[in-house]
Amino acid sequence: MSLLGTVRKGPVFNPPRVMTYGVAGIGKTTFAAGAPKPIFIDLEGGLDGIDAHAFPLAKTFADVRRQLWSLFTDEHDYETVIIDSIDWMEKLIWQQAVVDAKSEKIKTVEDFGYGKGYIIALEYWQQIIDLLNQLRSEHGMTVILIAHAEVKRFDSPESEPYERYQPRLHKTASARMQEWCDVVLFANYKTFTTRSDVGFNKMVTRAIGSGERVLYTCEKPSHLAKNRFSLPPELPMSWEAFQNAAAAAARPKQPAAAAAAQ
Repeated sequence: MSLLGTVRKGPVFNPPRVMTYGVAGIGKTTFAAGAPKPIFIDLEGGLDGIDAHAFPLAKTFADVRRQLWSLFTDEHDYETVIIDSIDWMEKLIWQQAVVDAKSEKIKTVEDFGYGKGYIIALEYWQQIIDLLNQLRSEHGMTVILIAHAEVKRFDSPESEPYERYQPRLHKTASARMQEWCDVVLFANYKTFTTRSDVGFNKMVTRAIGSGERVLYTCEKPSHLAKNRFSLPPELPMSWEAFQNAAAAAARPKQPAAAAAAQ
């Protein structure tokens, strides 16, 4: 067969790779638990009160690998694997890198010097990515990665530096995982701003929160986000809303004339 005979024709729809991060207590774990037949890789012990299946608390990087590997080798009917959370897993990765260094001089990831420890850590991140890729391609499992948020300075080449929300990961790991994921969702409470005159020619801007929880799917100056599915900029914070929006975006678009005729 010629190489042209192996060319893929038409769209391919694989299970999504989703990272969701957000402010504390927003409901990231509850959002992930709404996915089809989920099982958690639990690193925080934060599943109290949530009706979900989970492995025992993972306390080492080896625990995480074993749990993911068991999903690959053992029979089960789970459709979604959730790591809660990847910023806690990052600490286990750093610990494993220190142990594997087998040096009395290296007690933390910083001790490698010149940022080398964070580059070494990418090798461990890649092990996790490889396992998740296998679960996705061979078992058809959706992948959800949960992370906490932090506010950090962003040095934009187009403007003065400003602060924004982003996943609480070291920049090298964050870049790798963002690139791998199809969707990075920022979860936050929806806020509005109002301006009022307080006298003496002075205007004050106030933020007003409605309590509504939303998922932001596109990057803005206030936060990092992305999606490859042409999702709306905002979604209600539920897996059903995300799934419906992704399915609608994937449907073939009808020609304008055919749509008008219906």
